[in-house]
Amino acid sequence: MLDPRLNQPWWALRLSFGLVPIIAGLDKFTNLLTDWEQYLSPLLGQLLPVSATTFMHVVGLIEIAAGILVLTKLTRVGAYVVCAWLVAIVLNLLTTGRFFDVAVRDLVMAVGAFSLAKLTEVRERATAREPVRAAGLTPARAGV
Repeated sequence: MLDPRLNQPWWALRLSFGLVPIIAGLDKFTNLLTDWEQYLSPLLGQLLPVSATTFMHVVGLIEIAAGILVLTKLTRVGAYVVCAWLVAIVLNLLTTGRFFDVAVRDLVMAVGAFSLAKLTEVRERATAREPVRAAGLTPARAGV
């Protein structure tokens, strides 16, 4: 049985890592929060076959998709995607030679997304075992 005290932090993480990527992804099309292109590494910018604006639009679509995954039944997968995405952003930011504060923040957020993925795994295992216990079987005898 899952400790019910874990529900609040799980929901807080799920909503944060679901909604924030969606909002940031949508903002890649409007630049209301910031000028996102300033965060693009010049090294990466030189390698891109498209403009920085087009690249940021693609980034926005990926962020929106990752956020939606977190808010669906695929929370665990989405959280791992968000985690990996944030690490990629950190690497990009480090190569700019600036924005180290943002890189550190994004790295901490990546740890939070990883934590959401792990908490979701625990929740999924506990949920899978509940019907087994209700039937009076031990998890080992039920093959869980």
